[in-house]
Amino acid sequence: MRCHALKTTLKPARLEWWLLTSAALYLILWWDHLRIDAGVMLLIGRPDGFPLRHDVWLESIGHDGARNLALLVLLLLWLAVIRAPRGLSDFSRRGRLFMALATSLCAVLIGLLKHHSVVSCPWDQAVFGGSAHWVPHWAWWVTTDGGPGGCFPGGHASSGFAFIAAAWPGLASRAGTRRWRWGAWVLLLALASGLALGVVQTLRGAHPPGHTLWTAWLCWTASGLMYAVFVKAMALTGARPVPPRGSSAVGGGHG
Repeated sequence: MRCHALKTTLKPARLEWWLLTSAALYLILWWDHLRIDAGVMLLIGRPDGFPLRHDVWLESIGHDGARNLALLVLLLLWLAVIRAPRGLSDFSRRGRLFMALATSLCAVLIGLLKHHSVVSCPWDQAVFGGSAHWVPHWAWWVTTDGGPGGCFPGGHASSGFAFIAAAWPGLASRAGTRRWRWGAWVLLLALASGLALGVVQTLRGAHPPGHTLWTAWLCWTASGLMYAVFVKAMALTGARPVPPRGSSAVGGGHG
C-alpha cells in the first residue's frame, strides 16, 4: 500500500488488506462480546415493540424506496458492461463485468446467509413483545431461537455495502488517477449508504447495529477476495484487466 495522505492504492489479498480486514473483524467481535447491540435496542424499543417500525418515512422511503433505488443502480451497472458511460469509460469491459457480477454476488451471499440464519430480528425478541430469545449470530448449531429467524446479516444494509465490489478495480489502480478517484468515491458512497440503511432498520427494530457491521465486513471481505481471484484469473489466461485504449494516461493497475 502506498500512502500519500488519504491517497492509497489498496489491492485485496495483499498484506495491508489482510491487516485492515483482520483489524475490522477484531473490533466487530469485541462489539459482539460486549453485547452493545442489546443496550442499543433497549434504548429504542419498548415492551410492546418498536414505535418507529411502521414510520412512513423509514418504511416507505428508507426501506422500500431505497431498496428500489439500489436495484435500479445495479441494473445500470449491468448495462454499463455493454456500453460504458463516461464515468466508467476508463475501465475495461472485463473490469465493468467484475463490478456488476461481484456486486450481485455479494447481495446473493448476504441473502443466503440470512435465509439460513436462526437469529430472529429484535422486533421478534421476547423483551420487545415477541417470542424469540437471544442467540449468537453464528450459532449454526442452534436449530431455533424461538422466533421466525432469518434475520442475520442485514439484507437491507447490503443494498449499499454490496457496491463495495464496484470500487476494487479503481482502488487497485495508481493512487490519484481518475480510476482511483472513481474507486474511492464508490467506496465512500457504498459505506455511507450501507450505514444509513442499517440505521433505518435499527430504528425500525429490524436489525441491531451489529448486523450492519457484520454485513459491511462480509461484503468488504467477499468482494475483495473475488477481485483477487479475478486478477489471478486474468493473469493465468494471459489477459490483463487494463483500461481501454486511450485511457492509459489516467489509469493504471488492474480493472
